[in-house]
Amino acid sequence: MGNKFKTVAICCRKKNKQILEIAFQACEVLSNLKLDLIVNDKLSSLKEKVNCKIVKEKKLMTADLMIVIGGDGSILSFARNFGSKGVPILGINLGNLGFLADIPPKNISQSLMEVVNGKYLRDKRFFLEATIDAGTKSHLALNEIVIHSGAVAQLIEFELYVDGIFVYRQKADGLIINSPTGSTAYSLSGGGPIIHPDVKAITLLPMFPHSLSSSPLLINDKSKIEILVVNKNKATISLDSHNSLPLNKGEVVTIEKSKSILSLIHPRDHNFYSACRNKLGWSNSITTE
Repeated sequence: MGNKFKTVAICCRKKNKQILEIAFQACEVLSNLKLDLIVNDKLSSLKEKVNCKIVKEKKLMTADLMIVIGGDGSILSFARNFGSKGVPILGINLGNLGFLADIPPKNISQSLMEVVNGKYLRDKRFFLEATIDAGTKSHLALNEIVIHSGAVAQLIEFELYVDGIFVYRQKADGLIINSPTGSTAYSLSGGGPIIHPDVKAITLLPMFPHSLSSSPLLINDKSKIEILVVNKNKATISLDSHNSLPLNKGEVVTIEKSKSILSLIHPRDHNFYSACRNKLGWSNSITTE
């Protein structure tokens, strides 16, 4: 249960017929509930059909709730830019395997009416924050931070330290550092563990390590992670598969839990295990002939 919302932003990262239809439906529902509606420029054509205001990206910060239409990629983008600054986010899922956007298009009207009347669940998620060589600029990721070679079938060499303690020196295609939110994303594809969002942990998962004894490592979410780039070739750091930066030999990447917290808004019937069951096929029966 939570507070009601007064100003709602409806946003998307790309525009197509389906997204416009869903955005229009959402605007109709929310307008009938006497809410102030703002939309980003991708949805500017809605101005001719419903009572809403087209605003620039920075003005979206004035919303009490942000509704993002799309898959997890869209959610991640708005989460970094606005969720990290305190705007709660609700996702309408158009993706195939989305774990962040959980309202299907067919349930929009009922779900939105319940949410704006305070009948919802608030789910707190933490971001990971990376700095390079103790630089002044930091970079956020909600799912994962990946150190990799930037090339196919090319190893990089790095040293891993946790809270100042040497863990190992490794040759691998890379290293995935993910939050519990990211445990159902890229890390899952690499064989990493699925972690409930309430677990306060960070996963360290080597990618195709040149070792016979390497395993995923779970550490406390308050730990300080340092990765020293050892190899002569350049490496790359990627954040949520969105922002990529080059790394040179001798540079140190420091990764910690960010002070920024994302508030994800869910319908009341949402639960993590149901999402895993439906999206990962946990209940699919195995038949034999």
